[in-house]
Amino acid sequence: MSKDKSPDESKPICFVLMPIADSLGYEPGHFGRVYEHLIKPAIIAAGYVPVRADDTVKTNYIVVGIIQKIVESPMVVCDFSSRNPNVMYELGIRHAFNKPVVLIRDLKTEKIFDIQGLRYAEYDDTLRIDAVHKDISKITSAITETAASKPEDMNSIVQLAGIKTAEAPKGQTISADTQLILSTLSSFDKRLENIERRGDFSVSTNRLSEMFAKDGPRSYRDPDDSLALANGRKARKGDMLFRNGAAFGELLDWNLVAGNVGVHTPDGLKRLLRVASAEFRELDTQAL
Repeated sequence: MSKDKSPDESKPICFVLMPIADSLGYEPGHFGRVYEHLIKPAIIAAGYVPVRADDTVKTNYIVVGIIQKIVESPMVVCDFSSRNPNVMYELGIRHAFNKPVVLIRDLKTEKIFDIQGLRYAEYDDTLRIDAVHKDISKITSAITETAASKPEDMNSIVQLAGIKTAEAPKGQTISADTQLILSTLSSFDKRLENIERRGDFSVSTNRLSEMFAKDGPRSYRDPDDSLALANGRKARKGDMLFRNGAAFGELLDWNLVAGNVGVHTPDGLKRLLRVASAEFRELDTQAL
C-alpha cells in the first residue's frame, strides 16, 4: 500500500492530531463528538480520508506507526484545543519536517505563545448545529488552501523561523526484535487502557486514603461536599451507588482533578473508578 494513500487506495489520507481521551473542563466524550461531527466531515469535503490514531476500523498503529503517519501523511489537521501535551508534541514532529498542517482550536482554549503567529481556524465548542455547519466549511477551506500552498508558504514554526527542515532517513527499517518489543508494549498499553476504561482495579485502604486526602494538593471538592454524577444527581461519602439498578458500591471519596472515584463494592473490594469510564457515567444514587 502506498504510504500517501488511504486504506482503500482511493483518496489521500489526512491524519488527525487531537485529544482522544476525556479532558478536564470538557464533558465526557466531547472530543469524540468533535471528531465525528466536525473534523471528519470537513476532511471528507476537502477530498481526503480522515484517520485518527485510535481509528481501529482503519488502522492498528503502534507508536512508531503513528509517528510515521504524522510525518508521511499528505495532510494533517491538528486540534490543539485544551492544550493537550501529546498533541503539541505530535505537532512539533510535523512542523520539524515542514509538512502541510491545518491548525484548529475551540473558542474556549487560550492562545499558545509559541504558535500564536501561525494561522489557525476556530470552532464553537458548544457544537451547536448552526455553528457546526459554518465551522465545517471554515475547516474545509483551510485544508484546501493549505494543500494549494507553496512549500515556502507552509504554516509551520520551521518556516517561520527560517531553519533547516528535518529529513527522514531513506530506507531505514525497524529490526524484528525492536518491532516485537514495540508490539508487546503496545499490547500492554491497550490492556491498561481497557482496565482504566472499566475502572476495574482495586487499591489498598491506605493508598486510597492517601490519594483522596481532603486537603491534598490534587483534591477538589464541591462547596456542598458532594460528587456530581453524570445524570445530574449528587452523591456524598457513604452513599450507596447503583448501576443498571443493582448495588454498585459505597462512595468512599473522590478527586476530580485526578479523575478518580473510590468505591467500596459489595464484594469487599475498594475500587478506583475513572470519572471518564463508561461505568461512572452509568452510576445513580437510586435503584430502579
